[in-house]
Amino acid sequence: MKKFVTIFLAMPVLAAQAQNLTSDEAVRIALKNSMGIQLAKNSVDIAAINNSYGIAGGLPQVSGSASDQEQSTSIKQEYANPANNKSSNNAFSNNLSAQVNGYMLLYNGQRVVTAKKRLDVIEAQSKQQLSSRALVLANNVLLKYYDVVRQQSYARTLQASIDAQKQQLAIVQAQQSVGLANNADLFQSQVDLNTQIQNLQAQQLIIDQGKTDLLTLLTLNPDSAIVVEDTILVDRGIQLANIMSAVQSANPDIMAANEQIAINQYIEKETGALRYPSLGVNAGYNYNRTKNSAGFSLLNLNYGPYAALTLNIPIFNGNIYKKQQQVAGVNIKNAQLVRDTLVLNYTANAVKSWQAYTNNLQQVETAKSNYDLSRKLLDLVMQKFQLKQATIVDVKNAQQSFENAGFLLVNVTYAAKAAEITLRRYANQLAY
Repeated sequence: MKKFVTIFLAMPVLAAQAQNLTSDEAVRIALKNSMGIQLAKNSVDIAAINNSYGIAGGLPQVSGSASDQEQSTSIKQEYANPANNKSSNNAFSNNLSAQVNGYMLLYNGQRVVTAKKRLDVIEAQSKQQLSSRALVLANNVLLKYYDVVRQQSYARTLQASIDAQKQQLAIVQAQQSVGLANNADLFQSQVDLNTQIQNLQAQQLIIDQGKTDLLTLLTLNPDSAIVVEDTILVDRGIQLANIMSAVQSANPDIMAANEQIAINQYIEKETGALRYPSLGVNAGYNYNRTKNSAGFSLLNLNYGPYAALTLNIPIFNGNIYKKQQQVAGVNIKNAQLVRDTLVLNYTANAVKSWQAYTNNLQQVETAKSNYDLSRKLLDLVMQKFQLKQATIVDVKNAQQSFENAGFLLVNVTYAAKAAEITLRRYANQLAY
């Protein structure tokens, strides 16, 4: 059973037509509407289409050709026997030819097999890149979603402070009516109330703009009316060892980097296969007919099938293939360095996020206690103020303490939730 720390943040009632939006729904909508995700899906489709033996060069190639040539020729032929001499002006001739040819590669140093394996890995890599893009989007949506919740909590704290300020104003007005308070106290109370209302209005602007940013991430109409959750739940059951293990075994960026190493290894093998002999078979059918209206041959017709084995042996080409294979080997090392750098950065960031996660969870308990105490302190000071045992300054200080405690509580709760989201992103454990 997972343990959660919960903070309940009441919010003002919004318009009835506003749509309720949970964090899970927000992620689902963002993934469905995101044009970046659609582009990544198209890349997966392209990789799947290219992943075939035909692209790898392992299927037969069949081609056909045909030609019909009409020609006008003047002929003059002289022989040793003048009786055989021939002469013709504008003699017409026709040449009709057609050919069907098929070629099948039999052996080329396992290059086709290696190319097919490379295409398999490219398709798998494209899926990992899609997962990475989805993770980043889900991460950003969740952070923005809970930031809106945080801002709404600020507004709720300000509203509670306004309620206390109204109570203070009512007390001052009642005291003034019986001659126990002067105009200065009344004016100060009214100024403080107006200031608090203005602060709440400014906070509402932050909330509205935060919702607009969230709707933009969801690729929805920016002026849509939405109601987000009023609760932040932080999972207390995350273990660093599990996160670190998942970072190296499930993180899509690291998995894609591993697959890039495999791709470069296959490229090296394909390049090396160019130095081996290749054997193939040709087969086809030829048809050729030539018809002349003058000349020695009036009709020439030949047709029939043919077959042949072709062997190509590379002997020397300036060490081009050898150099290409060496370059491919260096690219393997580069891909390994990229992978190792990713592992180092992700594990370091995971440790830092874990430190923030545990530290903020510890602060949450203290912040909750301070919030409860500040609430009680404000109530107590208001009671003393009503009995003329506390001043306006005392009330203002108690209000400030209450507001600061409310801000701190939601800030550390949000920080813990943000660290949890980041950890789950690194470990590929965000639901999307």
